[in-house]
Amino acid sequence: MLCSSVRRKRPGWLLLTPLLLLQGCYFTHVARGHMDLMNRAEPIDEIVADNSTPESLVRRLQLVQEARQFSIDVLKLPDNDSYRTYSDIERDFVVWNIFVAPEFSLTPRRWCYPISGCVSYRGYFRKAIAKRKGKRWAEKGYDVIIGGVSAYSTLGAFEDPVISSMMHWDDNRLIGTLFHELAHQKLYEKSDTEFNESFATSVEEFGMILWLQSRGDDAAVAEYQKTRELRQRLMSLVAEARSDLADYYAETLDDDEKRLLKEHRLDLLQEQVRATLISEGREPDSWLAGDLNNARLASISLYEGRVPEFRQVFADCDMDIECFYAKAGELAAR
Repeated sequence: MLCSSVRRKRPGWLLLTPLLLLQGCYFTHVARGHMDLMNRAEPIDEIVADNSTPESLVRRLQLVQEARQFSIDVLKLPDNDSYRTYSDIERDFVVWNIFVAPEFSLTPRRWCYPISGCVSYRGYFRKAIAKRKGKRWAEKGYDVIIGGVSAYSTLGAFEDPVISSMMHWDDNRLIGTLFHELAHQKLYEKSDTEFNESFATSVEEFGMILWLQSRGDDAAVAEYQKTRELRQRLMSLVAEARSDLADYYAETLDDDEKRLLKEHRLDLLQEQVRATLISEGREPDSWLAGDLNNARLASISLYEGRVPEFRQVFADCDMDIECFYAKAGELAAR
């Protein structure tokens, strides 16, 4: 997907024409969504200085400005014009992503693009279109999920704005997402979604810890680390379920038997997740709510699957950020 601010770079504009020629209707849709986002963007400095701007929005945007400078000074993320503007899109999500996987496979379908390479999802600026496309895949027998997305990165091709859809989050998630999306501009391995998302999640994780520590909020640091540890426990449950399902799918069973095993294993995962959340005093439907399928498990694993590996790299570097980026780059090159 593509997005930009009103103060766009000339090279970004030059990318639109070949994209439209290469994939026709889809990229016409993307270009229109991109143009709408771009035309709405305004410099954050001007919005903050405007006396008519609601105080609550001023506070959030000032926080973004602080975190943006922190991302440069401390996290060594790109110092460019990304996240210097704000775009009010007047809806809850900027795009809706479709994830598609075969009924008996955990390998998601991939779509390929000139800039980002092949990725394991397809994004649409209109929910109705995403639902229509998803229905078509489901009718072909695929597992499908559709999820709203509040922010994403254009990998530095455009000057990404802060989007109003991000303002529904609490401060930690807002700042963490900023670090996550900027990490994509720091290091991106074309056509390896799991590497890219896990790397960005890792930068988000240690970035948030350093950010909270810099503000002297020890209680917030402890709570954030506790939440991350809980998520890793949940991800371990997902990994176990994925392993079992992969074994089922590889067996020489008829489709009805595989469906039954799949249903039972996904039900078990749902129960395990609920029990874990309840034991930690969390809302039991706050994670993995709704029906589970191969596409859902695949999408979750893309964002967290290699996080433990990147955590180890960060520890081996004695929490030196430049060392971490260098070692992560070596992993990408393998």
